[in-house]
Amino acid sequence: MAERNPPDMKRGHGKTRGGTSGKVADFRYKRPSRPDKRPRQNGAKARDASPRQPQAEQQKSARTKPAPPQFPRGRKQAYAALDLGTNNCRLLIARPSGENFTVIDAFSRVVRLGEGLAASGRLSDEAMDRTLAALHVCAEKLRRRHVHLARSVATEACRRASNGEEFIERVRQETGIVLDIISAQEEARLAVLGCHILLEDGAGPAVIFDIGGGSTELVLVEPSGAVPRILDWMSVPWGVVSLTDTVDGSDDSEELRLDRYRRMRKTVLDSFKPFAGRVREFAKGPNPIRLLGTSGTVTTLASLHLELPQYDRQAVDGLILPSKAMRDISFKLSHMSGPERRQLPCIGDDRANLVVAGCAILESILDIWPSEQLGVADRGIREGILRSLMAADADGERSRNALQRMKEQDV
Repeated sequence: MAERNPPDMKRGHGKTRGGTSGKVADFRYKRPSRPDKRPRQNGAKARDASPRQPQAEQQKSARTKPAPPQFPRGRKQAYAALDLGTNNCRLLIARPSGENFTVIDAFSRVVRLGEGLAASGRLSDEAMDRTLAALHVCAEKLRRRHVHLARSVATEACRRASNGEEFIERVRQETGIVLDIISAQEEARLAVLGCHILLEDGAGPAVIFDIGGGSTELVLVEPSGAVPRILDWMSVPWGVVSLTDTVDGSDDSEELRLDRYRRMRKTVLDSFKPFAGRVREFAKGPNPIRLLGTSGTVTTLASLHLELPQYDRQAVDGLILPSKAMRDISFKLSHMSGPERRQLPCIGDDRANLVVAGCAILESILDIWPSEQLGVADRGIREGILRSLMAADADGERSRNALQRMKEQDV
């Protein structure tokens, strides 16, 4: 199969004029305190990962309605965020805690919803069945936790698939979960909102990127108050699943593996060129561009760098490590065969065939912005959703209280 561009190669991008992007731009919360920094490990600097995660949904399904009267409304109620991506289905349920939140339940499963999508343009029956099984688990958790507000989003696979809307309706009928197919711009905004607090300290702009299953979002931000100001952004239809499915190659020899890896990198780099050209002047500024990545690719590579026997979110989330270390690991993985990669801790069967595409995307990003260090975030869209939900609900509660006081004064 020859390499080809997906049907939506011309992706949206744009510059926001003044202010921050999105409806929660005025949400204020404090940077978590960092009384203790973890010691350096293998040349990496760890940062505090204090807050857990928040989010909720403005669309309420029959199974995620506000809790009945015996569960009175209030800021201590549960909020939920569900992110259905091209490769994973993830759920977080949390309660507000001060100006942050505490996770009370979570779920994550590799569903491979976008498997075969690059070739057929449709979600397969097998992929939809796998995903529905995971969503039934999520629906039960939402009911059991008496979730007050929830928001459930679907991203690139459902955006691109010709039967994406049909699948969303099937999910609603069978599970009660109402999925919102969000735009690439909204996906980028939520990812920034969820992880920007882990940006390395420094002046000048930074690039936050999210390597997903079906797309990669690049966002140029300038720290500004509680939420960074988005200067520019781009989404390309290359994630670990779509790139793996689109760029063919053989695993039979090292030479063939490396040839495929080179073609993957060229494909991605060509897609990034318009964005790289637009932000070139920022990269030439007096302050080096800081990089923060949120995705399974960067967390997996960080785990390998730390030589963890199994994945440990506490050790990875908030880590700052040398970019060269990530390149070295990418180099080794691109030379390995699939069976060799499966034997590595923190990779296993689920990521053995996809991690090489993730490495190609990551190296392409490092080619454009050769930052000496790279921040790693095990948080993103779900956390952004939770913050949005909690902030909107708190604002609504304040408005209701103010209105009630006015009525009482009139009486």
